[in-house]
Amino acid sequence: MNEQQVRELLGQLQDPFLHKTLAETNGIINVSIKEEKGHVSVKIAIAKTNTPEQMTLQMKVVEVLKENGAQSVGIRFEELAAEALEAFRGQATESQAQDILSPLSTVQFISIASGKGGVGKSTVSVNMAVALTRLGKKVGLIDADIYGFSVPDMMGIGEMPVVKDNRIYPVERRGVKVISMGFFVENNAPIVWRGPMLGKVLDQFFRDVEWGDIDYLLLDLPPGTGDVALDIHQMLPTSKEIVVTTPHPTAAFVAARAGAMALQTNHDILGVIENMAWYESKSGEREYVFGRGGGPKLADELRTELLGQIPLGQPDWTEDDFAPSIYAESHPTGQIYLEIARQIVEKLKK
Repeated sequence: MNEQQVRELLGQLQDPFLHKTLAETNGIINVSIKEEKGHVSVKIAIAKTNTPEQMTLQMKVVEVLKENGAQSVGIRFEELAAEALEAFRGQATESQAQDILSPLSTVQFISIASGKGGVGKSTVSVNMAVALTRLGKKVGLIDADIYGFSVPDMMGIGEMPVVKDNRIYPVERRGVKVISMGFFVENNAPIVWRGPMLGKVLDQFFRDVEWGDIDYLLLDLPPGTGDVALDIHQMLPTSKEIVVTTPHPTAAFVAARAGAMALQTNHDILGVIENMAWYESKSGEREYVFGRGGGPKLADELRTELLGQIPLGQPDWTEDDFAPSIYAESHPTGQIYLEIARQIVEKLKK
């Protein structure tokens, strides 16, 4: 075989995500042949790497080349350039565009992570989701903290999702579409499932939920760097991550691991939010209950920026629209969340 024959043979195979041939996507980057050894090496670009679909394509490439005379085959994969993917997004079919895990989807994922529990990650998640809707964005929120789900209670959600034609329709609250393990567990029962079963639940949250037309999908991740958080990072085509910490140096030290995992799985860090930064007394004096400096230090360590500092306190509750963890837009802390949301929107435009 010569290079042209290799390109013609492989050019007929399809990119598993774009459903276009490798010839159409210009996905055959390089071909190298060692005639004396019968060895063919190819470098192929596809929409998303490190997936089961890549493995299936890899087997097809080996099969096609060996059927046509290659003694051995070497394959390297890389991802198509962002500009190329953007061009294909405009040509996506409706079903491709609605599959939020497809590289052709325009939904932007924002993961909210922390190194340990108890730092207010879920509080940040629900308030960030609501703040983004206040800016006119269409937002979904997955409570992916499978063992420690709390989003429905925090948002004051009383109703259940509707299941129709094997599709799950999320509950909408304060303009945010919400799905949570809490909807599918009776009487606050503990979760005793193993990793593989949890992976299937998370896959359902992405694939079987009718998210409709949304701009952002926020994920309230489990704390730390365990299996569930890692599974989510590997499922997503791409995501931006916000790391939540308290000012305490130990919390910031532990949170650095969550940021490091995001970087190792090729997800960008949007920035750091320091929660419980201070307590403001009625006289207006700030008391730094958990110390100072954790947020800026973590941002510096992760080479990102401090998006904002959230003080200790609770929202003003009303009986008419009870959502125990959501700050009103007019509340000083609600204004902080709104400013952070503006920063995020601007960052994601770039």
